[in-house]
Amino acid sequence: MISVNNLSKKIGTVQALEQLSFSAENGQITGLLGPNGAGKTTCLRTLFGLLKPDEGFCEIEGIDVAKNPIAAKQQLGLFPDPFGLYERLSPREYISYFAELSGMSRPQAKAATSKVIAQLKLEDIADRRCKGFSQGQKMKTALAQAIVHQPKNIILDEPTRGLDVMSTRLLRDILVELKNQGHCVLFSSHVMQEVAALCDKVIVMAQGKVVAVGSPDELCQQTGKDSLEDAFIALIGTDEGIAA
Repeated sequence: MISVNNLSKKIGTVQALEQLSFSAENGQITGLLGPNGAGKTTCLRTLFGLLKPDEGFCEIEGIDVAKNPIAAKQQLGLFPDPFGLYERLSPREYISYFAELSGMSRPQAKAATSKVIAQLKLEDIADRRCKGFSQGQKMKTALAQAIVHQPKNIILDEPTRGLDVMSTRLLRDILVELKNQGHCVLFSSHVMQEVAALCDKVIVMAQGKVVAVGSPDELCQQTGKDSLEDAFIALIGTDEGIAA
């Protein structure tokens, strides 16, 4: 479970987050939805431990990220930009390296790497260099790195950005499978159809605050709209811009 509690963060003169609070539960996919500048990425970077909040705190499985960052990160899988893979390494080398970074011994990392390679059906490319991989192959390798240490929580920041249709569909299937296995999946997206199709709960953000929480259907009912896109516009106001 991921918990954000009264989080505030000022970057320069901009109040990026202001008393932001929400939770993402195990066995659910939770989406962060908001216009440009809403604070989604700032929130996720604070959860990663890359930014220190001015006020408030974040917890991963009850562990305070600021007070015990290493233990918190061991409960967290971070899906990186799949186009930033180390192309001179094979998936097996890349995944195993990050498994050891998460605290596993070398034998444990080797076993966990073999397991996740089988889980994501990467056997045919596991020992090839990543250079020249297709989008789908890069995406699966990046995701394998995120889940190799079997974290309960997975965070993704606009995960389908730059992916082709087939890779996007594959990623969505994998996220649903992780949810069904009891994982907590939290992601930000600017694709309304993606959020509507995947999310059990949506956190609508604007100006660093939560303006609404609910399932896609609940948000539509709350606003009297027929689509999540129309509900979103109604919730944030048309002057806030287009979701991103």
